[in-house]
Amino acid sequence: MDTFEDENPFENDIERVPSETSSTSKVNISAPSSPPPNTARLLSPTSPSNRPFPSPGTNRHPQPTYKSDFCCNRDRWLHSGEDVEILIIDAQKTTVNSNTPYITYVIHAGTAEARHRYSEFESLRSSLVKLYPTIIIPPIPSKQTIGDYATKQAKAKEDAAMIARRKRMLQTFLNRIARHPILSNEHIFHRFLDGEVSWTEVLHSPPLSLLPKNILKAPSHNPTDQNASPAYAVLPNPTATHPLRHPDQRFIDSELFTNKFSNHLSGPMEKVTRRTLKRWSENAQDYSELGAALNGFSLNESGALAAAMEKTGQAVDATYMSTTRLLQELEQNFSEPLHEYSQFASIIKKLLAYRHQKHVQYEMTQDALEGKRELLEEYEKSEREAKRLEEALARGRVNGLSASSPLPEGQEGREGETSEEPGSAYLPPHPGPNPYKRRAPGMGFLNALSYTLHGMMDVDPETARRNGIGKTRETISQLEDALHLSAQDLKYSSSTIQADLDRFQRQKVADLREMTISMARSHRDWCKKNLEAWQAAKKEIEKIPDHPNSIPPPQDTHGAGPSNLRRDSTATVNGR
Repeated sequence: MDTFEDENPFENDIERVPSETSSTSKVNISAPSSPPPNTARLLSPTSPSNRPFPSPGTNRHPQPTYKSDFCCNRDRWLHSGEDVEILIIDAQKTTVNSNTPYITYVIHAGTAEARHRYSEFESLRSSLVKLYPTIIIPPIPSKQTIGDYATKQAKAKEDAAMIARRKRMLQTFLNRIARHPILSNEHIFHRFLDGEVSWTEVLHSPPLSLLPKNILKAPSHNPTDQNASPAYAVLPNPTATHPLRHPDQRFIDSELFTNKFSNHLSGPMEKVTRRTLKRWSENAQDYSELGAALNGFSLNESGALAAAMEKTGQAVDATYMSTTRLLQELEQNFSEPLHEYSQFASIIKKLLAYRHQKHVQYEMTQDALEGKRELLEEYEKSEREAKRLEEALARGRVNGLSASSPLPEGQEGREGETSEEPGSAYLPPHPGPNPYKRRAPGMGFLNALSYTLHGMMDVDPETARRNGIGKTRETISQLEDALHLSAQDLKYSSSTIQADLDRFQRQKVADLREMTISMARSHRDWCKKNLEAWQAAKKEIEKIPDHPNSIPPPQDTHGAGPSNLRRDSTATVNGR
């Protein structure tokens, strides 16, 4: 079977085929997973040279498009083959359709303009997570913490720095979806970018209104499929911590790597980055105060010294401004992407947990099917034993009746026939209890009540057994269908998740490369600006005349080396 790289579902749009078309016997879970062979329309292929994150306008190349059928104008614009970019140009305070003010973000996608608040971005992402449970959905910026609300109270929602950060990260979220080979084709996303559509209406209309309550009991390739087999309802609902008997080593390695990646990002890297930014901020504040002090001090001097001090103060101010710029670039191009990738790690953990639950679901369905088959075998064994005993009792009754009761002359021939075929003899029904049996005085009511209760509680064993056989066979049929569906879902989930992990790995390498290059570029620009400012200050400082108390350099008239004479401190004190 082909590997994931040879048959990547992200290079083709996977047709949402009903899961009832294949057989459980044809599904090999232990084999390397591959996507279904059916394909519909060709999409933009995933390329290792993904657009770098996050600096705009660098190393961009229009990607070719193979798509010919478009659902709307936004879809046509996204897959036009040009270098498209979704922009959030503004964040405005408004009270439209609300009693309290909130921040709305103005989105430009080509010629369309849409306005959405943070909660609508959140609902878009949660809807995509439910529609595509096997795809890594990009994160959105985190909500404000309780501490932020406690310290800033009513001003927390209006914090300029927080709003600016959200603008950048929400724009990154939209562009990541727009560049995804599958998510970019989702019409829900297109309607989000279209400002003429009510988002509340979108959330309460198909396909979002068709999403099941439990995503584990729905097809992985199309959770909103209304024609899905009812056997999905039979599937168990395992927890994410349920152990597996036969785990897939590839995904065990993925979980271990994701845990290490998450621990490293959320631990040392983010902590050191926050501490570094804090120290740069304190350093910039110190430069700001020092520059103001030097500029004020230069007003009290005159001549070359005043000019030199003023130029030094200007150099300090330039250092303050360049440091402030460095802080902004480090936060936008390194700190924020770093936090985003720590969110990505949590998202991948949930994705692997979903795949784990699907695998557990498959094994639990296998166990349930084997248990029901064993139960059916026990029922059938009991049924065979009951029939054998019934036939033996029937033969015994016929033989006993023929031996104890003389038959009339006209029935002798039939007796011979009965002896030849004892199984076909007519057996009268059991007469039941003797109605003339004497009962103890005063016990009539209790006996009648006892008889009624026994009639309600007692069940005919033969009827119960046959009902059990019928129900068990029906359950086995449902479990066989459920096992087939679970196998198909597990195979599809493994293939799609693995392919998206491969795509994410390429994207991560490109983004980390751009992050480090951006950090180096920011430091280089910071050094250049500071060097220019301090070289200009040095020129002014060199214009200051020598100190009158300084000793002139020794004159070497005999070509000897440097003088070894030590400076006389008393001469300096006396002015000589």
